[in-house]
Amino acid sequence: MAKIDRMQETESPSGGLIALLREFLRPHRRGLGLTVLFQMVQTVAMLYLPTLNADLVDHGVVRGDTGYVLRHGGFMLGVTLIQITAAGAAVYFGAKVATALARDLRGAIFERVQSFSQREVDRFGAPSLITRTTNDVQQIALLLIMTLTMLLMAPVMGIGGLALALGQDVPLSATLLVAIPITVVAMLFIIRAMIPSAKAMQERIDGVNRVMREHITGIRVIRAFVRDRHERHRFGEANGDLMNVSLRVGRIQAFFGATAMAISNLTSIAVVWLAAGRIEDGTMQVGSLIAYLSYVSQILMAVMMSMGVFMMAPRAKVAAGRIREVLDAEPSVAIRADAVTELPGGGELEVRDVTFRYDGAEEPVLRGVDLIAGPGRTTAVIGSTGAGKTTLLNLIPRLFDVDGGAVTIDGVDVRDMDRALIARTVGLVPQRAHLFSGTVGSNLRYGDPDASDTELWRALEIVQAADFVRSMPDGLETAVGQGGTTVSGGQRQRLAIARTLVARPRIYLFDDSFSALDTATDAALRRALASEIADAAQVIVAQRVSTVREADRIVVLDAGRVVGAGTHEELVRDNPVYAEIVDSQLSLQEAM
Repeated sequence: MAKIDRMQETESPSGGLIALLREFLRPHRRGLGLTVLFQMVQTVAMLYLPTLNADLVDHGVVRGDTGYVLRHGGFMLGVTLIQITAAGAAVYFGAKVATALARDLRGAIFERVQSFSQREVDRFGAPSLITRTTNDVQQIALLLIMTLTMLLMAPVMGIGGLALALGQDVPLSATLLVAIPITVVAMLFIIRAMIPSAKAMQERIDGVNRVMREHITGIRVIRAFVRDRHERHRFGEANGDLMNVSLRVGRIQAFFGATAMAISNLTSIAVVWLAAGRIEDGTMQVGSLIAYLSYVSQILMAVMMSMGVFMMAPRAKVAAGRIREVLDAEPSVAIRADAVTELPGGGELEVRDVTFRYDGAEEPVLRGVDLIAGPGRTTAVIGSTGAGKTTLLNLIPRLFDVDGGAVTIDGVDVRDMDRALIARTVGLVPQRAHLFSGTVGSNLRYGDPDASDTELWRALEIVQAADFVRSMPDGLETAVGQGGTTVSGGQRQRLAIARTLVARPRIYLFDDSFSALDTATDAALRRALASEIADAAQVIVAQRVSTVREADRIVVLDAGRVVGAGTHEELVRDNPVYAEIVDSQLSLQEAM
């Protein structure tokens, strides 16, 4: 998985950054236009000030004309106020555009991930998807705000400053013929060194996120096996790798700042040294020297601002490529435009000659599997670990698409059904019950947002959860931690089953959903379920024979194939695989 992530992260589509910005900035053209306008006003005002300052020195200060100084100084103050106002407006609109772009990118990534099947989620990996939605988007937004507030000024400042510097003194401009090429060449070398570090930075961030996510998710296992030291070492390695890359990037940026400062200062020294003799012999005025130094500083600052933004571009380009990979990924579970929105029957499920292989697997996990589950009947699926039971259930609500065969409901292939119709028809209680942060009530209403409290309590009664919910401080309004961390495993499973009951689907899929329950609670819950959803089709995947023995039909899976089907008594007598499972759990007397 990590290898796949790394391969994806280092391969960026050509022109990904420009194309991404062009696509997502279209709705924000007004903000961009205002930013450009105010940046132009600010830059022109900034360029005009040194010329005004030169006139103030030459015609006011040198001649001792106080009135001229006051009049000219007041005018300069007005120009300065215009510059400050324009600069503030440019930053405001630029920041607004950049944050709106980040919002739109995050929304687009989220929408695309919502359409992914489990194949795409597994291919990218959850830590990488989180990084792409947060850090990668931040890199692009940061580049945009720097471009709008700095890079837009650079061409006007550079060209205008050069023209005005020539207007002040042509011979001194020879210093710029040396300083500008040296600055550009130095910055190009720095940018070239920055590109591989930018790619490595995003990979290391993914690595830290991956280790941290695994640590948080598996904290109980880590504590149970006293692997704290090992996990600290893993995180330390990932964290250290990120630190080393960050230091490398920091050193490059520090070298950039030092180089830029050195070139600027050396150029100023050269200008003063060359101008000193000319001021002494009267061929150049002090005000012109001050203005020229200001223009030299502005020209070099324009070059350095451009290069500073360009230094950020490699990392943003990598980020854009990673985002574009997500946005361009076609979901393997596609929804047809003319998808079926209503079913003709009552929920007849048929799995017909189904074959399925996970990406990268050498052998299919399911081969030629057949299963029928009709309304009012309970079909159980049992088999050894790795037999493909959970995979089979995941194919029914289209978490994956079959590679061969078909899954149909009332004769309609699920691949031809609308997603909303599948959600209304099929209710899946997964093997690992997951609750969302919120309240008990908000979690149960995932099944039906309009369900009343009476309906919620009815579902809780059926799943034997009403007593412990009533004992909670606020009942249905009691807060539930993310993932259901504030309730026990058995309580979490019962709440997940209740959530599905609230939705009232036609087909119920229970993927080992009773494993955390004690025998008495399991039996009471299944008795209540039997009467409550008697008209619906039920498919139960379980490890315990006691859970499936009362099913109308039991399907035995072994190595991805159906090796037997029938009632409990028939299979105990005629099927050696099922008989072996029964023998490992029940005595001969209990089995019969």
